[in-house]
Amino acid sequence: MKKSIEIKNNQTISIASIPELDYADFLGFNTAMMADEACHCVQYFAVSRPGAFQLICCMANDREHNISVSSSLVKPGAKLASFTRRHFSFHFFEREIHENYGLQYTDHPWLKPIRFPFDRADMKQQIANYPFYHMDSEELHEVGVGPIHAGVIEPGHFRFICNGEQILHLEIQLGFQHRGVEYLMLQKKNLLQQTILAESISGDTVVGHTTAFASIWENLAGFKPSPDLVYARTVALEWERIAIHSGDLSAIATDIAYQLGSSVFGRLRTPIINAFQEWCGNRLAKSLIRPGRNRFPFTPATEAVFTGVLDAYWPDYTEMFDRMIDLPSVLARLEKTGVVSREQSLSIGAVGLSARGSGVERDVRKSHPYLGYEALSHQPLILPQGDVDARTRLRDLEIRQSIGYVREMMKNTPPVIQPLLLNETLASDSFSMTMIEGWRGEICHCALTGAEGELIAYKIKDPSVHNWLALALSVRNNEISDFPICNKSFNLSYCGHDL
Repeated sequence: MKKSIEIKNNQTISIASIPELDYADFLGFNTAMMADEACHCVQYFAVSRPGAFQLICCMANDREHNISVSSSLVKPGAKLASFTRRHFSFHFFEREIHENYGLQYTDHPWLKPIRFPFDRADMKQQIANYPFYHMDSEELHEVGVGPIHAGVIEPGHFRFICNGEQILHLEIQLGFQHRGVEYLMLQKKNLLQQTILAESISGDTVVGHTTAFASIWENLAGFKPSPDLVYARTVALEWERIAIHSGDLSAIATDIAYQLGSSVFGRLRTPIINAFQEWCGNRLAKSLIRPGRNRFPFTPATEAVFTGVLDAYWPDYTEMFDRMIDLPSVLARLEKTGVVSREQSLSIGAVGLSARGSGVERDVRKSHPYLGYEALSHQPLILPQGDVDARTRLRDLEIRQSIGYVREMMKNTPPVIQPLLLNETLASDSFSMTMIEGWRGEICHCALTGAEGELIAYKIKDPSVHNWLALALSVRNNEISDFPICNKSFNLSYCGHDL
């Protein structure tokens, strides 16, 4: 019996074509794939079925450029052996399944709540009673930060266990925002409403998440994007990367008290996002991406705006970064601070910039190419050190690479094609998934439809869910004063976690 069906990124298949294994085979097959470093879990979730839950696991092979999809039916209240005991990178997925559906794992090492959703299986679990890890010692003390922070950021609680100034352990508690995005995706039947929900998944990744939603909807509708639509979305994804990386460099400079870098990088972010406003009317690119149509084509006038912005940005940016990264006082704060080893990154399933900064090649643009990235022959940028310095330098390298991509693409802007009339009826009884490399890393959306083509399940994964644990690991044996710079070097999404 075939144990999985292999699909490509942005592919739709019938739900019936997904092999259904007994749970022991399901567990053994998917965890065995993790022996190959090219493989990792991109999505693992449960769907309610009559009298049972269907578990669906999607394992990506980055070398073979495919995704193995398998499933298993389990009964409510079942007690299962955990994937996590065999490979820790599954911990988040199983904790979510346990929290939402009440499935029990007999050997899960860290079975704690994830989000405290309104419809969780055990309503006795309250966010105020989160079971933090604790060490009993007269020599150690705990430091709590949040969920209300001094900065204008979102709610999250950080519990440090310290020996003097040295951090021994950090546990991060999220789940303070209860937006119900996945639930609302099923309740809202209007495509525009669903698209606006996708734009709201994580405010700094509007292009990334909305492109994922648009792609999955188009796959299910049998719509093939025109060259100008593919072009515009690829440019927008790289432009979003430039904007957010520039802002992150400002934040990193702020946290090491390098005021000049903080001011200059912050200023340089502004014209980048203002270019989005000139393109579509919104600085964060809301309204730019719409399924099946190109409301704001990339015209010669838009190209002139983008070229002018890059021409002004480039000399100031390169001068500022090259000056900052050459200062001994800056390097003293960045180098060997917040180290996450390659082995740790692999063990927790880190993705995106976090993984690439620790020597792990995780980049959907190369491993599972989409839109215009195959034509660009994208090569991921990787540094091995795993510290704040590596994550800072990677932002610089990716900014330069993205600027090169945008300039190259603008040499061959395709003509605008009038949008086609769309049939908004989706394929029935189908499963579809799409992966996008957002500026943070791997975004994954999965959708299942019913007999009438209606959405019956919609799963969203922001790259932050993989990487919050990387932040917790990075601060061990650092001083507590190093936490802000470690935190900014990842810049993870609270709302991307708290769906």
